[in-house]
Amino acid sequence: MTDWNYIERTALDRYEEQLRQTPQSPVFHAEGDAFVHTRMVCESLVQLSEYQRLNERQKHVLYVAALLHDIGKIHTTKLGDGDWHSPHHALTGSNMVREMLWKDYGLCGHQELTEIREAVCLLVRYHSYPPVAIDRPNARQKLHSMAANSLLVPDFSIKLLCMLCKADMLGRKCFDQKEILAKIALCEELAIEEGCYETCYSFPSKHTQRAFLTGRDVWKNQDLYDDCWGEVILVSGLPGTGKDTWIKKNVSDFPMISLDNIRRANKIPPTAEQGKVANMAREQAKEYLRRHQPLVWNATNITAQMRESLVSLFETYHACVRIVYLETEWQCLLERNSSREESVPQSVVEEMLGKLVLPESYEARNVEWVSV
Repeated sequence: MTDWNYIERTALDRYEEQLRQTPQSPVFHAEGDAFVHTRMVCESLVQLSEYQRLNERQKHVLYVAALLHDIGKIHTTKLGDGDWHSPHHALTGSNMVREMLWKDYGLCGHQELTEIREAVCLLVRYHSYPPVAIDRPNARQKLHSMAANSLLVPDFSIKLLCMLCKADMLGRKCFDQKEILAKIALCEELAIEEGCYETCYSFPSKHTQRAFLTGRDVWKNQDLYDDCWGEVILVSGLPGTGKDTWIKKNVSDFPMISLDNIRRANKIPPTAEQGKVANMAREQAKEYLRRHQPLVWNATNITAQMRESLVSLFETYHACVRIVYLETEWQCLLERNSSREESVPQSVVEEMLGKLVLPESYEARNVEWVSV
């Protein structure tokens, strides 16, 4: 049996009362509030025979994901059209989980700790997808995109994600439970058919994988001609993670486009509007790209939206893009940042951590996470 007295003093300590006060749709969650649902999900998970066959580390990762999978509802639940709705609660919850595990439990700055944290975050972020996958026209591409994250996070897979979804459905009272469980099973069958159920699919080349995951009409076993001329490196990470140091140590021969340098040269503070800085940086990049000159783009790039626009720009010029995400321990980050000549206020750094989404494997041809 689950020791809920212990759990409520640890991982759920700050969220228990808020979850109890978070209502749910009586149509899809007749069991009651979000905390009642969370307990039922956890109890359902541990009773699954497939869960019981997992190794201890996977059990722990999956259980923590079940425990925290709906905390995003705390901030997203709204009453509309006579019922309760929680739009985007999975992504919101994933960001909340990351911040908590990072700051309160120290799961940051070391490869293994980052992998464990992000396995939980990915499970929380995508836990709503398997029930709807079979109805989506791009389901195969999406499943491959998610499964590719196993290259970065060994404890994440479509298999574990579907296991969490089953527990999520079994841990509620609703009229369509059997139908949704059937759809999750179809998602599993599709992932097995696509060869991405327990790990990522082995594409013939990185170029083919990138083409397939970006939606090009290509056969996933086709070894496409690679027309890329060279590499552009997109560095990502919070202020104080040592991006400048990593660049000097690893790619000092690449011309660097630094938003910090542009701000400094134009006397624009980091807290001011950054549109002008970004435009100047993009124009500099285009000059190098037209000449087929490899370069490194140095900025925080903490969200997928920020990175996507840049990767799209670089790939328009047929560059091979590598995203390098850097991470260090929280206290070390704060100390490094405060010692900089132009430090970012700690409140701003903490706000950025709350918005941070680590780059996923599908975002570029090559994605690396580096602990520094």
